[in-house]
Amino acid sequence: MKFYKLGLLTLLISLFILNSCKTQDGIGLDPATPIAGKLIADTSIVATTAVEDDIVTSVSAAAVNNPLSFRAPLSYFNDPELGNTETHIAAVLSTPGAIAYTLPTGTITIDSARLILPYATNGFYGDSLLSTYKIDVRQLKERIVATQTYYNTKHFESFSTLLGTKTFLARSHDTIKVTNIVAGGPDTLIKVRPQVRIPIDPNFINQNFFLAPTATLSNPAIFENTVNGLYISLDKSQTPGVGGNLFFNLDSASVAVYYKNVNGSTVDTAMISLSLGKKVTEIIHTHSVKVQAAIDNPSELVYLQGMAGLRAKLTLPDVKGIFAGDGGSDNVILNRAELIVKVDPSTTTPFAPSKRLTLYKYDIAHQRVVLQDASSTDPRSTGFGGGYNSSTGEYHFIITAYLQDLLRGKTIDYGTYIGPVDPTGTTVDVTPVSTYADRSIVVGKNSPYRIKLNIIYTKINQ
Repeated sequence: MKFYKLGLLTLLISLFILNSCKTQDGIGLDPATPIAGKLIADTSIVATTAVEDDIVTSVSAAAVNNPLSFRAPLSYFNDPELGNTETHIAAVLSTPGAIAYTLPTGTITIDSARLILPYATNGFYGDSLLSTYKIDVRQLKERIVATQTYYNTKHFESFSTLLGTKTFLARSHDTIKVTNIVAGGPDTLIKVRPQVRIPIDPNFINQNFFLAPTATLSNPAIFENTVNGLYISLDKSQTPGVGGNLFFNLDSASVAVYYKNVNGSTVDTAMISLSLGKKVTEIIHTHSVKVQAAIDNPSELVYLQGMAGLRAKLTLPDVKGIFAGDGGSDNVILNRAELIVKVDPSTTTPFAPSKRLTLYKYDIAHQRVVLQDASSTDPRSTGFGGGYNSSTGEYHFIITAYLQDLLRGKTIDYGTYIGPVDPTGTTVDVTPVSTYADRSIVVGKNSPYRIKLNIIYTKINQ
C-alpha cells in the first residue's frame, strides 16, 4: 500500500511539471530570467530574375563516372510564359570498337540504317498530346575536337543535305518492337526501351564506311575526323503547337546498319553499330517580353528555368536591423531561419513546377559555394530542403547557420541565388543544370504569396 501511495505522488508531480511546460518559450534554468522564443516573418526580400551562367555541355565517352552527363536535350519549346527554347546536338560518329576496324569479306548490300536515340528516364517536358515533332539529321561541316571544351553557346555548322528525318509523337514511356538480326539464323522480333529511330541515307553509310579507304578505318580518330559527325535538330516549321523538350541517353545512342553479306554461296544478314563519340549540346533561349522585363527590373513574378536558363538573385534584408528593437544583434540567438518560396498558383498547369531548386551563395571571387546549412563540413547543417511540396506549392530552405553568420559578421553576402537543379540528386548541387528543362514561376513581391523569411530567435537578457 505504501508503494501505491508513492506511485500516485510521483504521477501527480509529473503531471504538474508537464503542465508547466506547455511551450518552449519559457524554458530556462532561472525562472527569473526566462529565455523566450519569438517569431519574425520578414517579407522584405527582393528577388530578381537573372540569366544563368554558361555551362559546359561537351561530353566524351570517358565521362563514365557521371551518367547524367550523357542525358542530352533536343528541344523546340515555345513556353507561353517564358519564351522559346531550342537545342541542337552535335555528335562524333565513330567506328565499332576502339581499334582498327576490318570490313567483313564478301559483297555487302545495305538494307537500312537507323539512328537510334533512346529516351532518358523522365525523358520529356512539354506538350506530348497536341504537338508532333520532326527530327532532322545532317552531316557536320566542322569536326568536334576531342581535347576542347565546349559550352552551351557553341554552334556547329552543318551541310544542308538531309541524311535522315522522322516525324513522330513524343512517347518517352512506350516500349517498341524491332527486328533483332541473328547471324546464321532466323531474325526475331524483340521489345526494346522507348526510343526514336530515324532512317539514315544508306548512301552516306556506304560512301563513308563500307567504301572508305583502309587507312580511314585503321584508326577510329582518322574516321571521326574524316566524317566529322552528325548534327541533330528539330524542324521548327514542322513542330506545331507549344512543342517540348525531349531527353535522350546519348551514351547508348548509335547508328545501326543492317546489311546483307554474300560470301561465296553463303548469304546472311547482319548488323553493325556505329557509336556516337563526343557530344555537344547547343542551347538557345529567347525570352518573352514579360521575362525580359523581369530581368531588367524586379517584378511581382520571378522566373526560374532549367537547361541553363534563368535563376533568381535574392537581396536579403539587413539581418542586424531586424533585431534593433531587441537591443541589437548581440542580444539574440537564432533558433531557426527558414526561407519559403511560393510558386504562383496560376502557373502550375499545364507545365509542372521544378521538382527541386537549389540555394547557394557567391564567395569573394564570385564562385558558387554551398551555404553553411548545406555544407557537410559544418556541424550546424541540418535538413537543407529545396524539394517542391505540391500540396502547398512551396519550396522551403533552412538557412539558420547562414543567417547567424551574417548576423555575427562572420560572412558577407556577396550574392545569394536560387536556381533549378537536377531533381534526382541526393546531395546539394549548385551548378546550373542543362539536363532538365523544368521551370518554376515564383512570387517575388506585392502578393500574399511573396518570398518570406521565418525566423525563430531567442532574446538574451543581459
